[in-house]
Amino acid sequence: MCLLLIALSIASAGQSITGTVTNGTTGKPAAGDEVTLLSLSQGMQEVGSSKTNAQGKFTLPAPVERQVPHMVRVTHGGVNYFPQGGPLMPGATTATVTVYDTARKLDGLLQTVEVDRFQAAGNQLQGNALFAIKNASSPPRTLEGDKTLEFLLPTGAEIDAGMTQSPGGRPVKAMPAEAGQKGHYAFSFPLKPGETQFQVSYHMPYSGEASFSPKPLADVQHFVVMAPKGMTIIANNTQRFQPMPDKSGASIMVATDAKAGEDLSFRLTGTGQFQPKNQDDVGDSAEGDGAMGDRQGGAAHDNRPGGGLGAPIDSDDPMHDYRAVIMGVFAVVLLMGGAFVISKSNRPVTAPKAAVAVDGRQGVGTKAGNETAITRNRRTLLMQAMKEELFQLEVDRQQGEVSTEEYATAKAALDETIKRALARNHGHRKPS
Repeated sequence: MCLLLIALSIASAGQSITGTVTNGTTGKPAAGDEVTLLSLSQGMQEVGSSKTNAQGKFTLPAPVERQVPHMVRVTHGGVNYFPQGGPLMPGATTATVTVYDTARKLDGLLQTVEVDRFQAAGNQLQGNALFAIKNASSPPRTLEGDKTLEFLLPTGAEIDAGMTQSPGGRPVKAMPAEAGQKGHYAFSFPLKPGETQFQVSYHMPYSGEASFSPKPLADVQHFVVMAPKGMTIIANNTQRFQPMPDKSGASIMVATDAKAGEDLSFRLTGTGQFQPKNQDDVGDSAEGDGAMGDRQGGAAHDNRPGGGLGAPIDSDDPMHDYRAVIMGVFAVVLLMGGAFVISKSNRPVTAPKAAVAVDGRQGVGTKAGNETAITRNRRTLLMQAMKEELFQLEVDRQQGEVSTEEYATAKAALDETIKRALARNHGHRKPS
C-alpha cells in the first residue's frame, strides 16, 4: 500500500509544471515573482498560481485539463512576461521565462518605422498608423509609464481600434488615450527589450482629395506612406520621399531618417482599397489574448461594433507590410550606393596623348584599351547580377522561402563578394 501511494505521488509530481525565471537586467534568478498558469481552452482562465523561490524556480500544480494548451505568465515589476516559445502544448511540463526590471525613463529607445496606410471608398477615408519602437537599453530594462508611445493623427480622425505586440509575442487589443491637444494620443503599453509594435486604425471624412502634414514626435528611421491602386500620393517635398515599386500597383513613398518635428506633408487623391487578407487568426488572437496583456490586469478591449482590426487593414500580421517595404528600402539603398561606387570606379579614363599602344600606334581603340573596356564591362555585369541576387534574397526572406540561417549565410557571402569586387575595381583604376 505504501509503495502504491509513493508511486502515485511520483506520477502526480511528474505531471506538475516547473520552470525557471531569470532577471535579464541583472542576469540573476528572479525571486518572489508571481507565476500564474492560464488555460487556453475557453478564453484565458487562471487555473493555478505560485511564486518563484530564491533560485528563480517555480512549481505549478498539474492542470486538470491536460489535453489543452496552457500559458505560464510571470509578473515582475507590474509587467507580465511569457515563455519565449509561447503556450505550453499538451504534454509539456517545463517553461523558462526572462523578466526585466522596469524604469520610467530609458536611453536606447529608437523608433524604427512609422507606416501610414490609407484606403478610400465613397466619402470615407480609412487609415492605419503602424509604429515600431526598438528598446536597446543597456542593461536591458522595460520602459513602464502612461505614455510609452506618443503620436499624432490627422485632424478629423476617429479611432476605431488599437493593437499592440511585444517582442516575440502575439498581438493584443489596446486602445490609446488622448494625450493633451487634439489629435495627440499615447499608448501606455510597456516597452520590453527588443521591438514593440503598435497599430491604430481610424476613419475620417473624404471627398476624393486630402492633405496631411505629419510631424513625427520623435526621430524615425523610416517614415512610410502607402495607398492602394487607384490612389496617388503627392509629396510636397519630392526630394524628401523615395518612391518604392510594388507589384500590386500600390503607391509607396519612404522618407528615411526623419527628424522629430520635420514637415513631411503630402496629399492623397483618388479612391481604392487594398485586397483583403485572411483576418480570422488575428481576430481570434487579439480577442483571446486580451488577458495576456503585458501590463498586469490585461489589455483593454474595444467591444464596439466594427471595432475589430479587420477594418481596414485585414492583414494577418499588423506589421507585415512595413517589414517588406523597409527591407525593400534597405535593398534599394544598397543597390543605389553600390551603383554610385561602381559608376565612379568605371568612369572612362583619358589616356595621355603620348601613350603608345602595343601595336606601336598612338590614339584610342587599341588592343589594350579594348581589353580594359571588356574587363570593366564584365565587372559591371557581375556586380549587377550580385546586386539583383541580394535584392531577391531579401524578397525570399520576407516571403519565408529561406530560413534565418540560410539568409544569414547567403547574405554574408554576397556582401563579402561585393566588397571584394569593389576593392578590385578600385585597385585597377588608373591615375587620371
